Amino acid sequence: MEDYDVIVIGAGSGLDIASAYNSRGSKVALVEPGPLGGTCLNRGCIPSKMLIHRAEILAEVRNSEKFGINAEVNSIDYETIIKEVNGAVGRDAEAIETGIESSENYDLYRTEAKFIDDKVIDVDGKKLAADKIFIAAGTRPFVPPIKGIEDVDYLTSSEALKLEERPESMIIVGGGYIAAEMAFFFNEMGVEITVVERGKRLLSREDKDVSKKFTELAEEQYRVVLGAQAEEIENEGEKRVYLDNGEVLEAEQVLIATGRRPNTDKLRINDTAIALDDRGFIETNKYMETSVEGVYALGDIAGNYMFKHSANLEAQYTYLASIGEKEQVDYRAMPHAVFSKPQIAGVGETEQQLEESGVDYRKAIYNYADTGMGMALKEEEGFVKVMASKSGEILGVHIIGPEASTLIHEVLPVMRQNGSLQDIKDTIHIHPALNEVIGRAFDKL
Repeated sequence: MEDYDVIVIGAGSGLDIASAYNSRGSKVALVEPGPLGGTCLNRGCIPSKMLIHRAEILAEVRNSEKFGINAEVNSIDYETIIKEVNGAVGRDAEAIETGIESSENYDLYRTEAKFIDDKVIDVDGKKLAADKIFIAAGTRPFVPPIKGIEDVDYLTSSEALKLEERPESMIIVGGGYIAAEMAFFFNEMGVEITVVERGKRLLSREDKDVSKKFTELAEEQYRVVLGAQAEEIENEGEKRVYLDNGEVLEAEQVLIATGRRPNTDKLRINDTAIALDDRGFIETNKYMETSVEGVYALGDIAGNYMFKHSANLEAQYTYLASIGEKEQVDYRAMPHAVFSKPQIAGVGETEQQLEESGVDYRKAIYNYADTGMGMALKEEEGFVKVMASKSGEILGVHIIGPEASTLIHEVLPVMRQNGSLQDIKDTIHIHPALNEVIGRAFDKL
């Protein structure tokens, strides 16, 4: 049995905690089977956004004619794009590992952890124990029980980001964030895309006006099949997908983008007293403490928010709680973004959530096209939607259009400080900067 002051399982946001304890001189065991840096760096937001930026450049060139510029795409070096992006990501992961290994206080275990007691884990036959254990082992793609899928060489987002040979066609099963971003990238790369979504709209968790507009625009870019789901998949030359509406689709590749599942089963959390919810995520209190004293969980595996920025926030509060400086995690104004075309960003409640909860609210929508920069960009579809209470409390802000992921930050500090719509309205906005659309939305409200 090897005893440590701290065991950290997962080298994504868990690295923040491991580093903090390392700086205190604590003996730290870091357990991570994959490349260091976690899902975001290696299989998620970083490589996907690097790839998506290339897609955005392609889209700009292809749309240049509307600005009186005659430009065209002569060729796409797809293989080089994939190798360059994944090479850069790999170097970052290696640099993190080099830094960990150079520290005397770290022991790095490049394998999976399995709990054999509440505070004891097994790593390749070796037992490790600690008074404090931090579980930040994340999630992995959820693959639904589609008939025949075990016999098909399908893709998840992890494989899609490393796909070295560009396919001619792709069926994407799912209509959420990952599906939207992957559809945009591969469509711009010249892949014939079909998206299958069981709901009535793509991005159904977004505000209803945003998801409706996004679905309309997506249907102009690639084929979208709504109200259907895959029942069976088989290999017949190309991959064949049978839908429950009777339709049969064929493509060279099938990408499953139907959500994420927690890695608690791999960790054998069920063999401990650590409580799980009905979805398999670790239950925590407001301090990220689990049902076992001294054991904490954070990030995706805790199931609160599935964002890297929320995991980093939780890491800060988790560390403070573990050293006796407890504060409840402050999730106020937790934003999100979808890096598709068009971009989407949001914070707070959607209109459908406000309707369901019976909250009395008012709303306003302002179009990009009605601002100076919107006119310069010839942006005819984008808009900002704002909702507030009668007293002026900002309840929700949702954006679809260029730079949505940046524009949303104008309202975040105000919402974090419990400000009101008047604070945004009174802000002097540079004319004709793009964020003028935010100010005008609040003016209208």
